Amino acid sequence: MAVFGNRKFRSSKEANTIASRYRSALTRHPFALFGLPFIATMVAGSFFLTPATAIRYEKHDRRVRRMSKEEELGIGKDKRKVDMKEEYYRLAAKDLDDWEQKRIKRLPGENDGRL
Repeated sequence: MAVFGNRKFRSSKEANTIASRYRSALTRHPFALFGLPFIATMVAGSFFLTPATAIRYEKHDRRVRRMSKEEELGIGKDKRKVDMKEEYYRLAAKDLDDWEQKRIKRLPGENDGRL
């Protein structure tokens, strides 16, 4: 039986095209012609997309600004100052023994807990 070669038959017309030369060079140097352009594209893309992501985070930072401790607590200039001793004595002066338990009105359809 005859042994057939691994090379495909290409006519002389096909042998001179850019695609056929690239295909034959790719079999000899696969990384240089396929892997290297791919890696270069990934690296270049990351450098070109860096300013776009920076703009995104800068926009987010402008929207969400840092608050001071007074703004967090809601204490402004017109609010009264809180003194711990004053608050303690104010609460201690209340009569805690004289109280009555009151039921609040429930929403319609809500279980009120009565049997």
